[in-house]
Amino acid sequence: MDDQRNDRDAGLQLLRMAEALGAAQAIQLAVEVGLADRLGDGPRTVDALARDTETQADALRRLLRTLAGFGLCTETEPGRFNLTEVGQRLRTNHPQSLRSWVGFQAMLTDVYAAAAYSIRTAEPTYQRVHGAPIFEDLARHDERGRLFHAAMAEHSRLMGGALATGYDLGDARLIVDVGGGDGSLLAVLLEAFPDADGLVYDLPEVADIARKRLAAEGLSTRCTAVGGDFLAGVPSGGDLYLMKGILHNWADADARTLLRNCRSAMGPDSRLLMIEAVVPEGDAFHPSKLLDLAMLIVYGGRERTLTEHRRLLTEAGLRFTRVVEAAAPLSVIEAVPADGSGQR
Repeated sequence: MDDQRNDRDAGLQLLRMAEALGAAQAIQLAVEVGLADRLGDGPRTVDALARDTETQADALRRLLRTLAGFGLCTETEPGRFNLTEVGQRLRTNHPQSLRSWVGFQAMLTDVYAAAAYSIRTAEPTYQRVHGAPIFEDLARHDERGRLFHAAMAEHSRLMGGALATGYDLGDARLIVDVGGGDGSLLAVLLEAFPDADGLVYDLPEVADIARKRLAAEGLSTRCTAVGGDFLAGVPSGGDLYLMKGILHNWADADARTLLRNCRSAMGPDSRLLMIEAVVPEGDAFHPSKLLDLAMLIVYGGRERTLTEHRRLLTEAGLRFTRVVEAAAPLSVIEAVPADGSGQR
């Protein structure tokens, strides 16, 4: 009897894992039909929502019931739904919106459908599906590019708050955000640390977007944006260099080049902070292990263990000093020049 129960439980466990994609699909459907924006002002009936979203009422009720099971909404009375605090983050105008992030994940559906290519070849599937590496493709297609940058900005705002509360940047005078996108992360940090100035360094077209965003945030006098290629060089003069989710986009050879460029730009007392996942050893589940597969399939990059991070830093002339937990699955990896003072 125990053997039969164990067999049944193992089968049920596998069924639940195999069906886990359904949660992501339900959330993506909610974004696609604009449910959260229609519920932004409070509870509404399924019939009213169906009219506004041009959906079929019974089908929409089934979607809402599914979303309620995941904690995104709640049925306040039969046939009437309201958003939860989590579901509010799917609204377009919510200050902590993750709507674009969900949309970006939906954009990758065709890539994941063909992902066996990456397992067979260790090459990114994105390039096979879209005909170019992801960053080249995003530069060529405005709509996909806008969605990607909006998604990264949402993620950076979330991580910026976690970094500001979990890591003391109080002595930083000039923070250089390498690959800083539209400046969302640096804007959060400069608000939290008013004595610091900032510099966003990214591709020229992205730096243009950052300048406009920083101006809109009232930070033009404290923060500039410079265009360039960080695989060719990094601006000097910063006492704190920051990279969020950059190193994992690249295989080891390019990652070493980027770190060496950072080292060349750093002064003897500068620090480098890498906000990255650290893959733990052993069999236990950790979000970084799923993220590692995604990096292979989409970017051709990888997540790394702490040993692998430390090896890259050493090869680039940097010395690992510590790791600080941020918001799962990311950590803050701190390094200083190997021949510097390491003073803070």
